[in-house]
Amino acid sequence: MEKRAEKLKIMIVQGDEDNLTLYSDYLSRRGYHVIGRYTNGNHIQTDVEKISPDVVLLNSKLPGKKRGTEVATEILDVYPSAPILFITADYGQRVEVKKNPKLRDKKVEVLIKPVKLEQLENTILNLVNK
Repeated sequence: MEKRAEKLKIMIVQGDEDNLTLYSDYLSRRGYHVIGRYTNGNHIQTDVEKISPDVVLLNSKLPGKKRGTEVATEILDVYPSAPILFITADYGQRVEVKKNPKLRDKKVEVLIKPVKLEQLENTILNLVNK
């Protein structure tokens, strides 16, 4: 059964407040339920477990000590079927995802910035409907 925007719960983890607001506002206007907004990857595992988001938007570079791939593996430890969409300016992120055995064979996609908002939405829908 194909999932539609108005039913999807989105969690966004972006180190940059402007991008966080941009993605959150756009997706909310498009009918998505933005259920979590974070500027770092600390302590989101508890929320992931409680909320069970349909997709997590994640930046590869976050403030503090944790990188996006570390946060992604922590999310998958508590919610193994979580679809994760990396949004990053780091061209090496695709290679990093492919090399990480915990991310392989999971619903994980990478978009390289700059990202058009329509592209973001299409990738979310494709990811959750895999």
